[in-house]
Amino acid sequence: MDHRVLDRISLELAREIARGLRDHPEWIDLARDNLDRWSKRNAGAPGLVRAYAEWRAILDRPMNEIIETLLREDDEGQRLRQNSPFAGALSPRMVWEIKRRIKDETRAA
Repeated sequence: MDHRVLDRISLELAREIARGLRDHPEWIDLARDNLDRWSKRNAGAPGLVRAYAEWRAILDRPMNEIIETLLREDDEGQRLRQNSPFAGALSPRMVWEIKRRIKDETRAA
């Protein structure tokens, strides 16, 4: 799959998380738990550990700043979304619907 498609999918997933984050502040705890688990699992991968530490710092910011970070459409936002800690926040069905929609839009273009 093309990187542009993957980037569009990750942005749309981030948009959905940003829309629901205020109603689901427990997603912040989920993200922290993911980061803790991933940090242990990938302790030998310094690049990933740095990315996880960066996300931990972001999650300590006010909700508005977390949402702004999720929605960034620049290279930095794209880079951060590659290691988004919000896995499990959205239902599998919603994730698949977003992926299918983006893929269909890409094929139609």
